[in-house]
Amino acid sequence: MKYLFINSVAGVGSTGKIAAELCRQLTAKGHHCVFAYGREKANCDDLETYCIGSEADYKIHGLETRLFDTHGFGSKGATRKFLKWAEEYDPDVLWLHNIHGYYLNVELLFDWIKSRPDMNVKWTLHDCWPFTGHCAYFDYANCDRWKIQCHDCPQKKAYPASALLDNSQKNYKIKAQLFTGVKNMTLITPSQWLADLVKQSFLKEYPVEVVYNTINTNIFKPTDSNFRKEFGFEGKKVVLGVANIWEKRKGLDDLVALSKLLDDSYRLVLVGKIPEENRTLPKSILFIPRTNSPQELAALYTAADVFVNPTHEDNYPTVNLESLACGTPVITYRTGGSPESLDETCGLVVDCNPESLWNALQHMNFSRDDCLRRSKELNCVDFRIDG
Repeated sequence: MKYLFINSVAGVGSTGKIAAELCRQLTAKGHHCVFAYGREKANCDDLETYCIGSEADYKIHGLETRLFDTHGFGSKGATRKFLKWAEEYDPDVLWLHNIHGYYLNVELLFDWIKSRPDMNVKWTLHDCWPFTGHCAYFDYANCDRWKIQCHDCPQKKAYPASALLDNSQKNYKIKAQLFTGVKNMTLITPSQWLADLVKQSFLKEYPVEVVYNTINTNIFKPTDSNFRKEFGFEGKKVVLGVANIWEKRKGLDDLVALSKLLDDSYRLVLVGKIPEENRTLPKSILFIPRTNSPQELAALYTAADVFVNPTHEDNYPTVNLESLACGTPVITYRTGGSPESLDETCGLVVDCNPESLWNALQHMNFSRDDCLRRSKELNCVDFRIDG
């Protein structure tokens, strides 16, 4: 069968890695897969890829979003060109992932999808953007307008940020019309938390399958390194945090507060991009730039005594899985689908505040063997796919 995957990035970031691994699994089973993406450089040379648009197109779409709050409705030229190619490719299965990200026009895409009623469509939802008028998550804002009709968005300046207009009401109406009425479409969520939200949204007409994210444990496994020796952390308790981009939603402020509670027996290490406005952070925190080397990341997970994921909004974060697969226990907040990867033998789920993180650190007494056992239980070796 011929598969066409669509995601904002390919082989990088959590969604790009997840989609790439699905492509590899299907290709190994004899299927023909093409991975279409729109941003950054693809980090999956072993896969056949198609880049939608250009950097200029991506920037223009981003500018239109900043001004008019019309995210997902730009990139018309790039999308028309892509869909002309897709029509010639003629996929049996279209597998959508993140269709937001300033690279794709959702109106043109879903008009094309509806013109092909015999095509099997799968859509893995990695966040809540498909059923809101603006935001990707709404827990932080404590907003439930998405259940009936978005308007006066309290997160207008959150991703995908708009500096001027609030178009959330119109966006909601258009997306509800576009994304419903598709024949042969199945929604896939990586957490029960997100599945429950979908069933309360305008997407409730579709069957929903919960398929937990998985990772490649041939890469994410206990990995030796000289990290502790290199940074003089021998004899210290290393607390690790990993994010693509550190921001309030990912718990950056909470980790800064935590750093002030830690005594000299601890070392806090954060991996990921730090936004410009947060560059002046405590010197007691070791910052490591984001790395696309999974082997290097596995070595960091292994070197840590505990992985801390203080995300305030998330679906089913793969960083928890990566840490467990390297034998390192996890502390995470009681938010979204993040707790679903843990049980009482491999980590702690706590309330959303730095003091709870600190208290949890005092009670960490988990074995690496139990973390590895939990990793195997989560089926981190093989993706569950059709074909």
